[in-house]
Amino acid sequence: MAAAGPGPGAGGAVKTLALVLEDEARRAGGGGGYCSGDTVSGQVLLELAGPLPLRGLRLEAAGRARVAWSESPGAGPGAGAWGVAVRPPGPGPRREAEVRYLDIRQSLLRDPPEGEENLILLDGRHEFPFSFQLPQEPLVTSFTGKYGSIQYYVKAILERPAAPDQSVQTELQVISHIDVSSPALLTPVLRSQEKMVGCWFFTSGPVSLSAKIERKGYCNGEAIPIYAEIENCSSRLIVPKAAIFQTQTYLASGKTKTFRQMVANVRGNHIASGSTDTWNGKTLKIPPVSPSILDCCIIRVEYSLAVYIHIPGAKKLMIEMPLVIGTIPCIGFSSRNSSITSQFSMDMSWLALTMPEHPEAPPNYADVVSEEEFSRHVPAYPPPIDCEEQLCCPVFAYIQEFRFQPPPLYSEIDPHPTDVEEIQPVSFRL
Repeated sequence: MAAAGPGPGAGGAVKTLALVLEDEARRAGGGGGYCSGDTVSGQVLLELAGPLPLRGLRLEAAGRARVAWSESPGAGPGAGAWGVAVRPPGPGPRREAEVRYLDIRQSLLRDPPEGEENLILLDGRHEFPFSFQLPQEPLVTSFTGKYGSIQYYVKAILERPAAPDQSVQTELQVISHIDVSSPALLTPVLRSQEKMVGCWFFTSGPVSLSAKIERKGYCNGEAIPIYAEIENCSSRLIVPKAAIFQTQTYLASGKTKTFRQMVANVRGNHIASGSTDTWNGKTLKIPPVSPSILDCCIIRVEYSLAVYIHIPGAKKLMIEMPLVIGTIPCIGFSSRNSSITSQFSMDMSWLALTMPEHPEAPPNYADVVSEEEFSRHVPAYPPPIDCEEQLCCPVFAYIQEFRFQPPPLYSEIDPHPTDVEEIQPVSFRL
């Protein structure tokens, strides 16, 4: 609730002027904020100490993106005694731009009686409900940055004939949802780079870096698993690090202003010369930050994940992978994992089958292969005359003769028992 104190004029008859939204959590952004097409409802509360003549009570809802900054002072048109350009005093030219997204106006007072210009309200508490719908067109997410902002607000203006207007306003938190489950944000990102450490021909060896993230889209509070391989073939002790950077880009009058800041970082272990290190899902948690803003023509908010290596005495080796901070988390991975788990449990149900206590004996070979089939597959070869004649043909010509030779019949009694010496019991007397 937003409120204003007693106003000047008219004997200070206005004790309280307040604006209350029905959903305070959404107003502050705790409930996710308002979206395109949502209905904003509330009341304007007016408490008077005495009768008060009014010309009107208006409600305004506005939203705009605004950018402003001053350029650094440049060289002036004149020149000094030696032809050197003289820098003019004071700041340089100012750059400004503005885009409107919302403009709604309503009157909350009924018309005064005929022949009268003002409407007189009696003392006491008065409530004026209001309701309006946000445009169906996409609205840009609320944001406050270094050189600009995107703001939405609702304002109540009390117009009195004998005193300045009195107003009260409250901010609307608007959000443009980004679903990180979209196919474009589920694609993995892989980067690799190598750097030769040293100067001129005094090189000590290369340092190579490869990094990968499973997808491009994440939400606030999520932990990003980072997979990286670092190889140190130089003679120096290096340190791998990772960080999330936020880049704010502002556009006005054909000029661009950029502000970049680190919002989260993590550090790895030192890597000695000739050693390697691997990150198998090292996590970096995303702090509470504004979602990515990619649909505003004068303000852009982008994110990137940088994996870099600090090399003493040399420029750092860095690779950057684009990130999109969304508002609707990705639930596809968890549901997909659960379905795979259930399918695996069904496929492995055969493990529950138990073996019988007394297994069956295998079938007799003569019962499986009949005499007719055996005679059909065994050709009649003439008996060999002697050993020399037997070896005149290739050996594999006789392999088929043993194709269906039956194995010995199954029996629980060993047909070839081993001779075991019978041992007689011996007793001793003491």
